Amino acid sequence: MLLRVDTASNLALHEQIAAQVRAAIANGDPAPGDRLPPARELADGLDVNVHTVLRALQTLRDEGLLEVRRGRGTIVTANAADTAGVTRLVQQLVAEARRVALSDDDIRNLVEVNL
Repeated sequence: MLLRVDTASNLALHEQIAAQVRAAIANGDPAPGDRLPPARELADGLDVNVHTVLRALQTLRDEGLLEVRRGRGTIVTANAADTAGVTRLVQQLVAEARRVALSDDDIRNLVEVNL
Protein backbone atom coordinates (compact mmCIF):
# COMPACT_ATOMS: atom_id res chain seq x y z
CA MET A 1 0.00 0.00 0.00
CA LEU A 2 1.64 3.18 -1.23
CA LEU A 3 0.32 6.44 0.18
CA ARG A 4 1.12 9.98 -0.91
CA VAL A 5 -0.10 13.38 0.15
CA ASP A 6 -0.38 16.52 -1.93
CA THR A 7 0.28 19.59 0.19
CA ALA A 8 -1.04 21.81 -2.61
CA SER A 9 -4.43 20.06 -2.62
CA ASN A 10 -7.55 21.70 -1.21
CA LEU A 11 -8.36 18.38 0.47
CA ALA A 12 -7.10 18.12 4.05
CA LEU A 13 -4.15 15.77 4.60
CA HIS A 14 -6.11 13.40 6.85
CA GLU A 15 -8.86 13.20 4.21
CA GLN A 16 -6.29 12.41 1.51
CA ILE A 17 -4.81 9.64 3.66
CA ALA A 18 -8.23 8.20 4.53
CA ALA A 19 -9.30 8.25 0.86
CA GLN A 20 -6.14 6.44 -0.24
CA VAL A 21 -6.40 3.79 2.47
CA ARG A 22 -10.12 3.36 1.65
CA ALA A 23 -9.30 2.89 -2.04
CA ALA A 24 -6.53 0.41 -1.22
CA ILE A 25 -8.92 -1.61 0.95
CA ALA A 26 -11.57 -1.56 -1.80
CA ASN A 27 -8.91 -2.97 -4.16
CA GLY A 28 -8.02 -5.74 -1.71
CA ASP A 29 -4.61 -4.53 -0.54
CA PRO A 30 -4.64 -4.64 2.43
CA ALA A 31 -7.11 -7.52 2.68
CA PRO A 32 -9.54 -8.18 5.51
CA GLY A 33 -7.60 -9.34 8.56
CA ASP A 34 -4.38 -7.61 7.49
CA ARG A 35 -2.69 -5.28 9.92
CA LEU A 36 -1.74 -1.76 8.87
CA PRO A 37 1.67 -0.33 9.68
CA PRO A 38 1.81 1.67 12.93
CA ALA A 39 0.55 5.25 12.69
CA ARG A 40 3.96 6.64 13.57
CA GLU A 41 5.55 4.66 10.73
CA LEU A 42 2.92 5.90 8.26
CA ALA A 43 3.38 9.47 9.47
CA ASP A 44 7.15 9.27 9.08
CA GLY A 45 6.81 7.84 5.57
CA LEU A 46 4.41 10.61 4.54
CA ASP A 47 6.29 13.33 6.42
CA VAL A 48 3.15 14.39 8.31
CA ASN A 49 2.25 14.66 11.96
CA VAL A 50 1.24 11.38 13.60
CA HIS A 51 -2.05 13.00 14.69
CA THR A 52 -2.92 13.56 11.03
CA VAL A 53 -2.59 9.82 10.39
CA LEU A 54 -4.48 8.99 13.58
CA ARG A 55 -7.34 11.25 12.46
CA ALA A 56 -7.49 9.45 9.11
CA LEU A 57 -7.49 6.06 10.81
CA GLN A 58 -10.22 7.22 13.22
CA THR A 59 -12.38 8.21 10.24
CA LEU A 60 -11.92 4.76 8.71
CA ARG A 61 -12.64 3.10 12.05
CA ASP A 62 -15.86 5.12 12.34
CA GLU A 63 -16.80 3.92 8.83
CA GLY A 64 -16.30 0.31 9.95
CA LEU A 65 -13.28 -0.34 7.74
CA LEU A 66 -10.72 -0.68 10.51
CA GLU A 67 -10.63 -2.13 13.97
CA VAL A 68 -8.12 -0.77 16.45
CA ARG A 69 -6.88 -3.39 18.88
CA ARG A 70 -4.80 -2.07 21.73
CA GLY A 71 -1.41 -3.73 21.66
CA ARG A 72 -2.18 -5.57 18.41
CA GLY A 73 -2.45 -2.70 15.96
CA THR A 74 -4.98 -1.61 13.38
CA ILE A 75 -6.71 -4.42 11.50
CA VAL A 76 -8.81 -4.29 8.32
CA THR A 77 -12.32 -5.55 9.16
CA ALA A 78 -13.93 -8.53 7.46
CA ASN A 79 -16.45 -6.47 5.46
CA ALA A 80 -14.09 -3.56 4.79
CA ALA A 81 -13.73 -4.05 1.03
CA ASP A 82 -17.49 -3.99 0.47
CA THR A 83 -17.96 -1.00 2.77
CA ALA A 84 -15.09 0.89 1.15
CA GLY A 85 -16.60 0.34 -2.29
CA VAL A 86 -19.98 1.67 -1.18
CA THR A 87 -18.35 4.63 0.56
CA ARG A 88 -16.47 5.50 -2.61
CA LEU A 89 -19.71 5.33 -4.64
CA VAL A 90 -21.48 7.60 -2.16
CA GLN A 91 -18.64 10.11 -2.37
CA GLN A 92 -18.87 10.06 -6.16
CA LEU A 93 -22.64 10.53 -5.95
CA VAL A 94 -22.28 13.54 -3.66
CA ALA A 95 -19.54 15.06 -5.82
CA GLU A 96 -21.66 14.67 -8.97
CA ALA A 97 -24.77 16.03 -7.24
CA ARG A 98 -22.85 19.09 -6.07
CA ARG A 99 -21.40 19.53 -9.56
CA VAL A 100 -24.94 19.95 -10.89
CA ALA A 101 -25.73 22.35 -8.02
CA LEU A 102 -27.98 20.16 -5.90
CA SER A 103 -28.19 21.26 -2.29
CA ASP A 104 -27.30 18.94 0.60
CA ASP A 105 -31.02 18.70 1.42
CA ASP A 106 -31.80 17.70 -2.18
CA ILE A 107 -29.11 15.01 -2.04
CA ARG A 108 -30.46 13.66 1.26
CA ASN A 109 -34.01 13.60 -0.14
CA LEU A 110 -32.89 11.71 -3.24
CA VAL A 111 -31.16 9.10 -1.12
CA GLU A 112 -34.10 8.75 1.29
CA VAL A 113 -36.57 8.33 -1.59
CA ASN A 114 -34.46 5.45 -2.89
CA LEU A 115 -34.16 3.58 0.42
